[in-house]
Amino acid sequence: MKKVRYYFPYIKLLFYIIVPIFVLLVPIDYFDSGESICLSIVFFDFECYACGMTSAIKHLLHFDFETAFAYNMLSFIVFPILSLMWAGWTYIEIRRLWARHKPNTTTPTQPSAKA
Repeated sequence: MKKVRYYFPYIKLLFYIIVPIFVLLVPIDYFDSGESICLSIVFFDFECYACGMTSAIKHLLHFDFETAFAYNMLSFIVFPILSLMWAGWTYIEIRRLWARHKPNTTTPTQPSAKA
């Protein structure tokens, strides 16, 4: 159990780094086709405010603003907020790992006992 707690911050940081790279590398129309997995559409046949957000953000990343607006106009508000939050989470994890491996120099040295 101790090893899991030791490696968890590394796994989390790796996740924070790999997910944006994956989203950038998949084709622009990867999320555009297929059936919706949104619960509001599946159960109630009603589009919620987040419907099309993934496709819209993907198109925003590729500077296709018209298509992004067509999928979900709120993506222009959500994407900057999400980017800042993601960067903050990554920064916090890097700081935690840095503090863990930083040598502790704040402990005072004991004076030598000379008689």
